[in-house]
Amino acid sequence: MWRLTTLLSAESSTGSAVERSIRPETGSSRPLTSLPKRFAPPTRSSRQVAKLGVSIRAGLHAGEAEAADEKIGGIAVHIANRVMCAAEPGEILVSGTLRDLVAGSGLEFSDRGLQELKGVPGEWHLWALVREATDAGHDAIAGAVRVPGTGARPSLPLPDKPSIAVLPFTNLSGDPEQDYFADGMVDDIITGLSRIKWIFVIARNSSFAYRGKAMDMKQVGRELGVRYVLEGSVRRSGNRVRMTAQLIDAGTGTHIWADHYDRALDDVFAVQDELTISVVGVIEPTLRKAEIERARRKRPDSLDAYDLYLRALPFAFAAMPEDAEEALTLLINAIELEPDYAAAHAMIAWCHEQRYLRGGLHEEVKQAALHHARTAIAVGGDDAAALATAGFVIAVMEYDYETATAAFDRSFALSSSSALALGFSSIVHAWKGDDATAVDHATRAIRLSPFDPLLYVPYVGLAYAHFAAGRFEEAAATAGRASQSNPKFSMPYVLHAAALANLGRGEEAKVVADRLREVDPDLTVSTAIRSARFANPDKNAELGDALLRAGLPD
Repeated sequence: MWRLTTLLSAESSTGSAVERSIRPETGSSRPLTSLPKRFAPPTRSSRQVAKLGVSIRAGLHAGEAEAADEKIGGIAVHIANRVMCAAEPGEILVSGTLRDLVAGSGLEFSDRGLQELKGVPGEWHLWALVREATDAGHDAIAGAVRVPGTGARPSLPLPDKPSIAVLPFTNLSGDPEQDYFADGMVDDIITGLSRIKWIFVIARNSSFAYRGKAMDMKQVGRELGVRYVLEGSVRRSGNRVRMTAQLIDAGTGTHIWADHYDRALDDVFAVQDELTISVVGVIEPTLRKAEIERARRKRPDSLDAYDLYLRALPFAFAAMPEDAEEALTLLINAIELEPDYAAAHAMIAWCHEQRYLRGGLHEEVKQAALHHARTAIAVGGDDAAALATAGFVIAVMEYDYETATAAFDRSFALSSSSALALGFSSIVHAWKGDDATAVDHATRAIRLSPFDPLLYVPYVGLAYAHFAAGRFEEAAATAGRASQSNPKFSMPYVLHAAALANLGRGEEAKVVADRLREVDPDLTVSTAIRSARFANPDKNAELGDALLRAGLPD
């Protein structure tokens, strides 16, 4: 068994001939097929492979291999080969293992994300060699090592937050005069996404450079330095228009989301606005879900504030105190790294709200919730989601619906397509007695993001609104949908049981109440009423009476 500092798998191309080799890297000028017995340090190996002077794609990995005579083998060799297979022509990919070994060497890498390697267990974090510092102190582009004559641009590093490029939509109408409609759609989508603070959006002029070109999405991602690419098409026929869109992970080339929209063109600009809001509204939670999965796969020792925030979200979204405790551990670490992280402060506030209402009504928890909510509003004036979350917490903690409504209005001014803001707003308007606005905002949130893990929020808003208006059939139905979306959250069961009791369906109400006690064994009628937060005391009394008839203890 030999300990290899660096293992290289490379494929060179000259005309139609292709040479393959897997070998320990020496930094020498020997042919790719040679198998020298000396091994160079990882930093020199990484630099030398960028200077081989031929058109190659290469994979580098560090590990142990078995050697006999002129042949080497073993799992490290296999991994190096599979890393090379993941590379594009003219690209040098390295494993995370090797990248860690050369940290601080002056080499720069572009994150290619986690990828599955054929025949290798688990997912592997791969990096593309982008740039190296030369001995003279000048930057030399090192990766990709470009194929002559292709005109490929050098790779750009990924920014420190989710990044997306919206490519020009293809006009399938057969009429070049309709290009303006497709371009207008893309312009509006770029503008809408740009209003979401936590997303990095490539400017129009850069993304429109790809108009009319059949591009590999991986290459687009590398050249623009983005993790995600949105592409689509528009077909206009008579008085109707169909738009299709698909969101692609540029690191792997896989589709994350796709949909199509059909509309009548009674008002061109109104249709453009509606389609833009629909697309932006679904992209935000889709990217959030993809980013959460990405953060889950990162090693704990490589997490930054944003990764910690992402890892906390699934716990916070459960909306129950035990899960909130898990989220708080991660979120507090996040604000220690970035004290003015508005989104983290807002999520901390929401977690404390959950602990307060469903964890004992402790005054210190209430004050912590208010502190972080106010901090989020103070430092997050340009973060629509943070403003909405903080506003909701203030409404719950202090019955301050006016401050909450003002925060929602600021959030909508930044992004009218935030399903989270619309969902929180629907609940608060239902508590205030404005059931028409509550239903409108909840319906829009559901339409914008029908597969959102937070779908229960607008359904709870609908259930509150229908209950307050005496529409108990609708209240029972929407509360049931809320509990299907989040089976761990107690309030949908509260509203469901109460609505069934008011419909005279006592046995069904008791079944739901039994399920409620399984989810939250300590819940009573009095604590449920405190969670409801209706401004009208008669509605709280009506809810309490219905819950007693459903069998919930006083």
